[in-house]
Amino acid sequence: MKPYLLHSKHDDLVDLLPLLENTDYVVEKGNPIASIRLDTGTATSKHRSGIWRCTPGTFTCVEKGDELQTILSGKLRLTEKNGSTSEFLPGDSVVTTKGSTVTWEIIETVEKVFFTHDPDGN
Repeated sequence: MKPYLLHSKHDDLVDLLPLLENTDYVVEKGNPIASIRLDTGTATSKHRSGIWRCTPGTFTCVEKGDELQTILSGKLRLTEKNGSTSEFLPGDSVVTTKGSTVTWEIIETVEKVFFTHDPDGN
């Protein structure tokens, strides 16, 4: 069993390539820094789960899988390509779908637990 608790801080995450240097992201504002802990799978697995954290800033990306996400701490706003916007706080969940373009505005450092299914993964 692996519990994921609201408002808990995770010290065992690994920093990812800075979003400003990652061609999968277009940084719109600030210098958001993301980190991750994979609990199942790898970056290219068909299924993966774990914890993701990101510091404040705004970026746009194309989602790489269908992903169920639950916010553990922080505050963010997601904007879809059609302009639809939603805010998320601890305890809120959202599903994003592979191939959708989403703008992530990290208002307060966010930690989320995620489960991703990529039908094209290994």
